[in-house]
Amino acid sequence: MASELTIPTPRRSMLRRLADPRLIVALITALALIGLSGCRTTPIRDVNNQPVPPGVSASQVSKTIQSAGNSLGWAMKQTRPGMIEGTLFIRDHVAKVEIPYSSSSYSIRYAGSTNLKYDAAKRTIHSNYNGWVQNLDNQIRARLASL
Repeated sequence: MASELTIPTPRRSMLRRLADPRLIVALITALALIGLSGCRTTPIRDVNNQPVPPGVSASQVSKTIQSAGNSLGWAMKQTRPGMIEGTLFIRDHVAKVEIPYSSSSYSIRYAGSTNLKYDAAKRTIHSNYNGWVQNLDNQIRARLASL
């Protein structure tokens, strides 16, 4: 007894609806918009004049900034007294910051980037950059507070 495969009518009509060109165009448009939403840029937010707890030396501030950055994957380098350069490599993206510091305060300023959609005229960058800098600042502040 040979059995025939028949697709019930409701499934056939559903297959026809899935092949509707309008639905296909709508799905492609939605996927494109979702993909583009992950690539948004935002104004750069520098960290300016964060206070250092009283009694902490400039040397302690330097060591604290470097260890905080290293713990988050930043390559930290003292370029001169009172200045540290931080570089973060994430896949094919690179973020660079300069961190001037003293015994009373520190700042974190944008110094360069690769593949982060930086726009010098608008001073905007990929939105992840500000999160990375915020994480660095949070780590520095937490470590300074424990000195």
